[in-house]
Amino acid sequence: MYFLDKQRNQNGSNIYKVKNNFNYPLHRNKDGSYKIKSGERIRVCLTSDFFLKEADEWRRDVWNIIKQRPDVEFTLLTKRPERVLDCLPSDWGDGWENVFFSVTTENQKRVDERIPILFNLPFKHKGVFVAPFIGPVSLKDYLSENIIEQVVAGGENYDGSRVCKYEWVKNLYDECVKANTMFCFIETGTIFEKDGKIYRMPSKRLQSVMAYKSGLQFAGRPINMKLEMPKDLFNSDVYQKKWSKNCEECGSKLICNGCSFCGKCGNI
Repeated sequence: MYFLDKQRNQNGSNIYKVKNNFNYPLHRNKDGSYKIKSGERIRVCLTSDFFLKEADEWRRDVWNIIKQRPDVEFTLLTKRPERVLDCLPSDWGDGWENVFFSVTTENQKRVDERIPILFNLPFKHKGVFVAPFIGPVSLKDYLSENIIEQVVAGGENYDGSRVCKYEWVKNLYDECVKANTMFCFIETGTIFEKDGKIYRMPSKRLQSVMAYKSGLQFAGRPINMKLEMPKDLFNSDVYQKKWSKNCEECGSKLICNGCSFCGKCGNI
């Protein structure tokens, strides 16, 4: 995040609320249909953290948006699970069906620190992001509980990237296969080691393709998010995922929302 913000002449430590599209999930077309279709997936604060203390004043508005679109999947990712319980809305109950919540666990220390907290939080759907993958990780003792529905792994990128080793990914993949839990290896990272050989891959596209070609992808048991059509839904089609040619060898395809055909693939 800091690297990308630097490229845009931005300060990565500056926490702010977006001005124009904060409530984009509620925007409609001229015919009254939602711009974001039923069944789409929205990743909230993907390059930040939804549970930052600095964002406390805006979070209630986001919860209200999420509640108004029970037909859309919202995914939340945090490295601050200890803050979550105090940040949930008053009508949360045991969780909302359209929210998928994950914690990041880049090494075993963070696994053993954050997953017990994850297990005690009231969410219907829970996952783990081992990203950046900077040390050996085992989830075996936690996967046996059948609480974790999805594990996503990926190496580190940009300035100062640390190595990601094939055997780390393969061991975690094997654990997920045994537990019948979805495993998605999305990217190798800039520096990837296999069989004692170092591969340097600055291209994000190449990292994704090589992750796909590793064969370390597993669909696992189905994840059933019971999305609901809102009462005021007007002339809106259910979202259908579409794929471009570039999607055929993409490491993220298992967890992807489909291609938007923006034409930027060649620049990644």
